[in-house]
Amino acid sequence: MLSDGFHDVPPGKVAMVVTYLEMRAPQSRGASLPAGLEFVELKPDVATYRDLFRRVGEDWLWYGRTLLSDAALAAILEDPLVRLFTLMKDGRAEALLELDFREGGACELAYFGLTPALIGSGAGAYLMDRAVEHAFAAPIERFHVHTCSIDSPQALSFYQRSGFVPVMQKIEIDDDPRVAHGYDRSLAPHVPIIDP
Repeated sequence: MLSDGFHDVPPGKVAMVVTYLEMRAPQSRGASLPAGLEFVELKPDVATYRDLFRRVGEDWLWYGRTLLSDAALAAILEDPLVRLFTLMKDGRAEALLELDFREGGACELAYFGLTPALIGSGAGAYLMDRAVEHAFAAPIERFHVHTCSIDSPQALSFYQRSGFVPVMQKIEIDDDPRVAHGYDRSLAPHVPIIDP
């Protein structure tokens, strides 16, 4: 660590500013469901979940679920305290909303995103309203989420417009999945690759 606050990031790693946000009472944007979409609860198998997770998050280097074994991921998907929802378009899931109630008195918005097929359609605001509705239907005191600087540049402001309030930031340094885990090197061009 240098005295000026800068930290070296080793080659093959990515550095992220992680912002933690929370909501203590339900907020609604009053968004309507865009035409041609259907909001449904999912009970996906591991392969179906992995496909949706990839289509929603790979441009932003989402990797938290891709590194899990099938058994570990299945245990999460089958946990009754984890609920998954999507927006269906033409018979295909095009959004991921994952609510995790495993912490008492709280709900984590574990994953939230749209595939490119829905970005810019207004579907995100509608999906967030459903997230808030389902989260606060349980006896919780806190609905929380975190996002980071390698995610979509719109993510942080979207969460704030939806009623989440930033409460903390951290710096995370982790393996770059394009270097360490074989992700396509053309993904996330907004995050430079520093090869070892």
